[in-house]
Amino acid sequence: MTGVYRSALEQPNPQTWKQMESLVREGRVVELRRRLCSRMTFGTAGLRAEMGAGFASFNLFALLFCLIYILNFLTVTYCPFSFDNDDNTYLAKYVPDLKTRGLVVGFDTRAQTSSGCTSERLARLTAAVMLCKDVPVYLFSTYVPTPFVPYAVMKYGAAAGVMITASHNRKEDNGYKVYWHNGAQISSPHDKEILRCIEESSEPWPESWNEDLVESSLLRRDPLEDVSRWYMEELNTICFHRELNAMSPLKFVHSSFHGVGHNYVQRAFQQFGFPPPIPVPEQKDPDPDFSTVRCPNPEEGESVLELSLRLAEREEARIVVATDPDADRLAVAEQNDNCGWKVFTGNELAALLGWWMLFNWKEAHPDPADTERVYMLATTVSSKILKAFARIEGFHFEETLPGFKWIGNRIHELKKTGKEVIFSFEESIGFLCGNMVLDKDGVSTAAVVAEMAAYLHTKNLSLKQQLINIYEIYGYHISRTCYVICNDPPTIHKIFSRLRNFGGPGVYPESCGDYCITHIRDVTTGYDSSQPDKKCVLPLSRNSQMVTFTFQNGIVATLRTSGTEPKIKCYTEFCAAPGERDISSLEEDLRKVTAALVEEFLEPDKNNLLRRSV
Repeated sequence: MTGVYRSALEQPNPQTWKQMESLVREGRVVELRRRLCSRMTFGTAGLRAEMGAGFASFNLFALLFCLIYILNFLTVTYCPFSFDNDDNTYLAKYVPDLKTRGLVVGFDTRAQTSSGCTSERLARLTAAVMLCKDVPVYLFSTYVPTPFVPYAVMKYGAAAGVMITASHNRKEDNGYKVYWHNGAQISSPHDKEILRCIEESSEPWPESWNEDLVESSLLRRDPLEDVSRWYMEELNTICFHRELNAMSPLKFVHSSFHGVGHNYVQRAFQQFGFPPPIPVPEQKDPDPDFSTVRCPNPEEGESVLELSLRLAEREEARIVVATDPDADRLAVAEQNDNCGWKVFTGNELAALLGWWMLFNWKEAHPDPADTERVYMLATTVSSKILKAFARIEGFHFEETLPGFKWIGNRIHELKKTGKEVIFSFEESIGFLCGNMVLDKDGVSTAAVVAEMAAYLHTKNLSLKQQLINIYEIYGYHISRTCYVICNDPPTIHKIFSRLRNFGGPGVYPESCGDYCITHIRDVTTGYDSSQPDKKCVLPLSRNSQMVTFTFQNGIVATLRTSGTEPKIKCYTEFCAAPGERDISSLEEDLRKVTAALVEEFLEPDKNNLLRRSV
């Protein structure tokens, strides 16, 4: 191994050197090619990959490449290692005062002994890359929720932000999100240009490895105290009934899923006037092995919430809230009288939160004319319930591509025109109440859910009962989500190529099971049969696969690849008209369509796919 490959192995990390040495000694050419002949790419939530040696894995060397070219992208025109070349600067176009605005850096609690890769060390190296070029850095001194990074970017007016996290991915993974100076995650073309710079590179600057700069540089600042205080104070903008909260008899249990959320959710509840929620002791403190759950993703439902639910039963707590390891997503469960637990889906919780935010906004703005500037946003694979709200209530609703980066950037654009986005969500339990952060936020949403439950309790209503009330007014929106696991990219390509040529070259399916398909939208290719010009209204997304089918019976279904995990996801929803109450019939049709989509279009047995339901 020579050149850049040898440099990748001789980084100051003996663990990854030993990994590669072992692969070479064992003659594992395929694995070596996988690790060294491809690179990470930006998905719907930044870069994520398994921790380990090689360019395709997440490690110190790969991180430095990305960071150096983020820095170059902020300052120069696609010229690797030309930071001081003033003739070709991006400064005039993007960040002319980078060296006064600086960069925000945060990290979660992930760590892997075998590769020597910890989120904290990766964050320190991130800071070193910037500090060695005299760029100020706001580096958090301890782990923080992901939303704190974009919040800090906006509060400080920083040039950009980096959060080292793999969120709810398996323990072997790590990654990072990059935020632009508007506080939203980067999207095209920034992500593509950063990756292009990385691919043209040779190796990092030697001084990039100098972690001592974090301690010695006068340009490094710890934003923890200020950002924590500002964030908690600004929660008052989405707290509407503090006095009522203080008197509520309800008790809440919180699980932080071995991640960063415990201290921050405790403080958020107190800011809302509640006593701190009861923590799940086994999951309260950080644990990079996620030792009490088979999967660190609260979206998986009751099976991963077992400790939380049992503790709530013992403590007679009615509501469980669970943040994922980086605290940007939230799961909620409610104890029903003598009927076990109701774990809300992301779409169901969005119906409740959307209703709650609109209810309180209208209370503060009685003039119906004010509704003209109100917006709610959702990703296109999420429930259409907010669209039903908008149709009746008169505010604006918009859809975006999957991924909160699209929502965050759209909020930024709307705010510039004087519009107010009061709620946004994605179905994978990602919510944003208000717009104080331009990313999903599990910490603030946990407190909002508690306040909503406390208010409804004064009306003798549970969350589940209020959800039914919402459906009675706006129409039942019944959805199902499932996915298959596929670790082979060529198989994924083959599956979607077959869909695009199902009835011959360029001919999509006309039916699925016993159900007729009336319209097809393919965001990957830009095709939409429902439009007069057959072109998608949503932007193209060529780096991922996403096809949406509209059925004659009103069901809308989407098949798409995950932007963060080796999954093909299937989303289906039946949007009934207000007054339609034959729920069992709707659910049966939805079940049949979902099953047919998976079996006929994905062919799990033939393609060796592992089935999962959510």
